[in-house]
Amino acid sequence: MPFQRIQPEKLSISVVRQIELLLLQGILRPGERLPSERELAEKLGVSRPSLREAIAELQARELLTTKASAGVFVADLLDSAFSESLVRLFAEHDEALFDYISFRRDLEGMSAERAARHGSDMDLQVIDTIYKKMEVAHQRRDPTEEARLDAEFHLSIVEASHNIIMLHMMRAMFNLLHQGVFYNRQMIFRQRGTRDGLLAQHRAINEALQLRDPGAARAAAEAHLDYVYQLMSDLKRSERNEDIARLRYEHAKAM
Repeated sequence: MPFQRIQPEKLSISVVRQIELLLLQGILRPGERLPSERELAEKLGVSRPSLREAIAELQARELLTTKASAGVFVADLLDSAFSESLVRLFAEHDEALFDYISFRRDLEGMSAERAARHGSDMDLQVIDTIYKKMEVAHQRRDPTEEARLDAEFHLSIVEASHNIIMLHMMRAMFNLLHQGVFYNRQMIFRQRGTRDGLLAQHRAINEALQLRDPGAARAAAEAHLDYVYQLMSDLKRSERNEDIARLRYEHAKAM
C-alpha cells in the first residue's frame, strides 16, 4: 500500500516554513529587523530553543543574517539578483537603460492589469493612500519625497498583483535604481515641466485601479513608462549635444 505513517513536524521546521512564506510574499523585506528572540518566540508560540534552531537554519541558507549587538535581519537578497560584473555593464551602456525601461513597461503593465483584477480592497486602499501622499509631496515641491513615493507607488501595485515572482523581480529592478545604476528618480522630478505630467500619469493609473478596470490600468501604466522612455531619450540626446558643443567651443578657442 502507498500509505506512510504521518510524522509530527518539528516546531523549528514550522517556524522556517512560516518565515519562508513571509519572505516569498514580500511581507518581510530585505534589511528588515526581526523582533527580539523573546518577542518572536511569543508571537509564534514556540520555545526559544526551537526558534534558535529555525533561525540557524535560515541563516545557513543565507535568508537571514545576524548583526553583532543589533539582532537578526532579513538578508539583502536583492543584491544577489544580478552579479556585480553585470551591474557594471548595465551602468556603462545606454542600451541597457532603454531595455530596462522597456522591460519595466511590459512588467508594470501586466502588474497593473493583475492588480485591478486580483487586488484586494485593502491593496487598492494602500495604493490610493500612497498616491495621496504623492499629491502632498507635489504641492510641497519636494523631489526627494516624490521620488521615494514614486517607487512605493509602483511596488504597491506589483504587491497587489499577488504574483511573488513578479514582486521580487520588480524589487530587484528598483534596487538598481536605488544604486544609481540607470538614472536618478530625483533628477526626473526636478525637470521643469515634467512634475505635473508625472503626477497626472500616476493619477490615471490609480483611478483605473480604483475602478478595477484592468485594460485602463495596463494602458495607463504603459503610457507612464513610455513617457519615462522618451524623457530619458531626450536627456541623453541633450547630454550628447552638450558634449559636441563643448568640443566645438574648445576647438574654436584653440584656432
